[in-house]
Amino acid sequence: MGVGGNLPLGGCRPRALLLRSSEVPPSVTESFILSGYRCPGSTFAQCLVSAFQPTNETGNFWTHFLAVFVFAFHFLEQFWSEGPGPRELLDPFYYPLWNYFLGVCGLLVASSMAHLFNSMSLVIREICFYIDYGTISAYTVGSSLAYFYYIHPRGPPGPTAGATNLSASPWPGGEGSDWLSALVGRMGTWFEALYVPTACLIALFCTLACCSTRHQWQRYRYLIRTLVFLLPFVVVSIPVFHKLWWAGGGQGTGHFFLRHCFWLLASGVFNISKIPERFSPGKFDIWGHSHQWFHCCTFMSILDELYMIRGEIQELGMGPPLLLPRVPTFLSTFGVMLLLLLLLASIIGWFGVRAHARQQHSKLRKGD
Repeated sequence: MGVGGNLPLGGCRPRALLLRSSEVPPSVTESFILSGYRCPGSTFAQCLVSAFQPTNETGNFWTHFLAVFVFAFHFLEQFWSEGPGPRELLDPFYYPLWNYFLGVCGLLVASSMAHLFNSMSLVIREICFYIDYGTISAYTVGSSLAYFYYIHPRGPPGPTAGATNLSASPWPGGEGSDWLSALVGRMGTWFEALYVPTACLIALFCTLACCSTRHQWQRYRYLIRTLVFLLPFVVVSIPVFHKLWWAGGGQGTGHFFLRHCFWLLASGVFNISKIPERFSPGKFDIWGHSHQWFHCCTFMSILDELYMIRGEIQELGMGPPLLLPRVPTFLSTFGVMLLLLLLLASIIGWFGVRAHARQQHSKLRKGD
């Protein structure tokens, strides 16, 4: 078979023929991965079977598919473990946590399905990864909701530390007359109004940018995607930065947040460097290549983030009644996530239509 995939789409023989990088379209190949490619045009059933065959996507699928169940187990511990706080699954107190759960599970499921079904066609491949980028963005907003309600900065202990007024701002400031107090108090007001909307806008931007890298700036696509998602990390983590600065965090907040950052850094290094396959092309085609390590590191970062959030929830349960300075509502949590998902779906649909049009145009040119 010739370079670029002279094997026609849909021409896979039974038992899932695996191809080399020279036998598939260039848009399907990954840097330094020389073999283990499935035939573009695989059927739905062939894709399902490939989860149990040694392809270069098998590890990518299982590292995030199994992670769904591991995460769900650790998440549900919050409800069956002994400790303070409400235990009703649908208590409004837990609305932000459930949005976080949906964001994480959506990311893990979409990622695993994208790696499993992307060989059905070149267009489906594009759409699979557009959805993957969209769910990563939705996850960042789920995190922002959990941070906004549970890891809210309450400032250093002071005369009003025992106040239980739900409308009180959790930001320090306003107690004195100096300009710094006034400035910090004003920043707290801006934070209250702009934090979640800004997280949503950044999520939309990240999805647009990452989808665009599939057809532009391809030489630097992994670097761009990694740096693009650095922006939501910095913005979404503002409550954590502020709380660590002013109050030292809750039960293990600093410890788990540092571990969360370490795993994110490690995942970025694997995603950009393409280590270890960069140093031995062909040796890690099936198992042990960088994208599998990238998946493992991102999941470890999510687990540490979950432990951090759970620690903050436990601290809230041990504090005075009505400690939350903001009351979660269905509209301010699930409503925000639903609106975001609708906007992300429109972006993904737009890029999907463009991918289909490009494919049709390519077929017409070949017909000429």
